This record gives sequence, C-alpha cells and structure tokens, in this order.
Amino acid sequence: MENILRIIKKIIPRNIFRAFQPAYHYLFALLAATIYRFPSRHIGVIAITGTKGKTSTTEIVSAILEEAGYRTALAGTLRFKIGEDEERNLYKMTIPGRFFVQRFLRRAVNAKCDWVIIEMTSEGARQFRHKFIDFDALIFTNLSPEHIESHGSFENYKEAKLSIAQALAKSPKRPRIIVANADNEYAKEFLAVDAETKTTYSLKDAEPYTLKKDDTTFTFMGAPLEAHLSGAFNLSNILAGISFARTQNIAPEVIRRALEKFHGIRGRVERVNQGQEFDVVVDYAHTPDSLEKVYEVFQDSRKICVLGGTGGGRDSWKRPAMGAIASAHCDEIILTDEDPYDEDPQKIVEEIREGIEEGKVEIIMDRRAAIAKALSFAKTGDAVIITGKGTDPYIMGPNGTKTPWDDATVAKEELIKLGFKK
Repeated sequence: MENILRIIKKIIPRNIFRAFQPAYHYLFALLAATIYRFPSRHIGVIAITGTKGKTSTTEIVSAILEEAGYRTALAGTLRFKIGEDEERNLYKMTIPGRFFVQRFLRRAVNAKCDWVIIEMTSEGARQFRHKFIDFDALIFTNLSPEHIESHGSFENYKEAKLSIAQALAKSPKRPRIIVANADNEYAKEFLAVDAETKTTYSLKDAEPYTLKKDDTTFTFMGAPLEAHLSGAFNLSNILAGISFARTQNIAPEVIRRALEKFHGIRGRVERVNQGQEFDVVVDYAHTPDSLEKVYEVFQDSRKICVLGGTGGGRDSWKRPAMGAIASAHCDEIILTDEDPYDEDPQKIVEEIREGIEEGKVEIIMDRRAAIAKALSFAKTGDAVIITGKGTDPYIMGPNGTKTPWDDATVAKEELIKLGFKK
C-alpha cells in the first residue's frame, strides 16, 4: 500500500501535493489504523524519541521487560521483533510507513505480546506515523540539532518531536507515563504535556560511577552494578530503561539481572575482535555530539578514525563540525564515502575536511579500502573507530542505487586479510 501511495504522490504536481500534504498523511494514517482495527488499543505501547539513544534505549527497555516475564515486540532502526521472531530492518528508515506500523502492532497483538516498544523519529512524526496509536508511555532521551534542512529549522524539528508527546497526552489510556532525561535542556518541554506519571533520570542518579572503554560500573539502589556498555551516553540510556521499569514496579533484582545479562547492541560501540591487540569499534554516530561522545570513550587510546560523509542531501551544516571534532580527538583521520545519494561524494568529503587540521587527514573514497588502511595503521593499544553507518545495510548512491554493506563485517574481513584469525 505504501508503494502505491508513493506512485500516486509522484503523479500529483508538487505544489498541489504540498498544499494537501497534512490531509494526505492524516487520511492514510487513519486508513491504516482502520484496516488493522486500531491494534494499539489492545496492547501496551511505549514510544521512544530523541536525537540519540533511541535504539539502545529500546533494546534495554525490552530486555528488562522480558526479564520481568513480559512478552515484547519492538520496532526500530536495528530490527523488528515480535516475541521470539525477529528480522533485520533493511529499510534504511526507522519505521517504513503508516501501514507498516499498524500492521506490526496488529501482529504483536495477535502474538499476545504485552508491550510493544517503538522508536519514533521526527521524520515519522512529520508524516503522521504516530497518529492513531494510543500510547501508554513516552521516553524522551535528548534533543540536539539534526535534520535541520529537512524540517526547515531546529524549532520545526523540536515541534515534530513534541508532537509525539502531544499524542501521548491525547491517548485515552491510563495512566499515561512520560520519562525524560533531566540532563537535557528540553526535558521540561516534554514534561509539560498532560500525563499521570512523570519521572526523570540523570547521570547524577548513578553516582558514583566509573566509565571504562569496555564497561560501566554505576550505583543502583545503593550497590554497584557492572553493565557491559561503555560511555556516559550508554549510562544515560540504561537509566532511561531503569526509570521506565520502576514505573511498572519491576523489582530491583529483576532490573539488575537484566542489565548484567545485556551485552550490547550491534552498531553501537560494537567491537570487532579477531584476536588483534588493538580495539576496532563500529558506531552509528552521525551527529557532532554523538561523534564526540564515542571518541571520549577511547580518550586514553591513540585513535585512528574512519569518518564517513554524513549523508548526501541533508544537514550539510554539520560537515565541518564533524571534521573539527575528529581533528580534536583523532591522531589519524581517513575520510571516506558513506551515503552520498544524489550529491557529489567528493564534495561532501571536502566539506568535512574544512574542519580538520592540515596534515592529519587522508581521503580514500572507497569505504572498504579506507577501513583496510586504518586497520593497517593500528598498533597495540590503539583504537580504530569507524563511524557513520553502524548497522546500516546499504551504501546509498545516486538514482536510488544501493550497495549491500555492513561496517563490522567488512572490518572483520579486513582483519582476517591482515592475518588475525580469532
């Protein structure tokens, strides 16, 4: 159905479509919910939104709920899961469309899931993919500039995110729950929406804590807890999951058990280990803030950084900023292709290079060759950090072309070529 709608959209003149765009999106959101018989009325629904941390928080919340005995479904950037069945998200978008999400909710209801956890993006909200979903809870992770060119301004971007909170406020379910990151300056705007239960989390809640490149130890209910995730950003995501779990009266020992069992998420500070004596890390980091936080995890290591092209056709403002952050943190930088779409990939890379100190950067447009070169530079104790794609399944080129891809798989293959055989 979504494919048919895209064909119809191409037939309609652009100026006419823009005028009727809100009605178009609303109508098809209603149609999708009607066809699948408003499934969200019959299952607990948690929306997770924010600029960063959505995927990790989704997985953490699901892990805690499952440890507590609940049957879960989740839909997000990384995968779609209903009970024990799962499939990789190969759509290059978090939620493919209104009909997809309503059908997914219906399948979760039919599979007798107790909860469904959905990553909600600003792009999805702009297309009304959150309409006619009766939410039980919203977790707000953070907000920082992204998709500015797509939305027209940061204010528009923020309003798209807030529309998800407003959807929670309109939900007929009770109690409505909002969990917000108090360390983010925009939390108060999300907490202002109507909800029976409002709770916040902050890194201060975990003090004292110790951040290491392989794990994090923090204070939970007065005792230390070791989690197999690294970085302050992941600690924040863990706290989001804990805060929601506490609204459901899940026992502390269940939460602790779930977090101790949780061993990370593909494409999020994912380590590739073939027995080499240096770290190889793949991460989705695609904003200046997230890039800096990943580099900080390895602040005590010599860093060789493979930095992608930040995607063609959008957010060109952040290209020199990403370059400047790499320049400040990395000892060697290799710029490479990422997802140019219809934009000149060389131009994208040159705009990133504007922020990098002279003599510190090499450009290798072939992404595999760039990863191979970075690995060949590495010595004992170094960290090779490959950012920008995470688990993205394709490199997106001009005219809709796409090349199958996986950074971690390529890194593993290139390590094997270097003689590392775990």
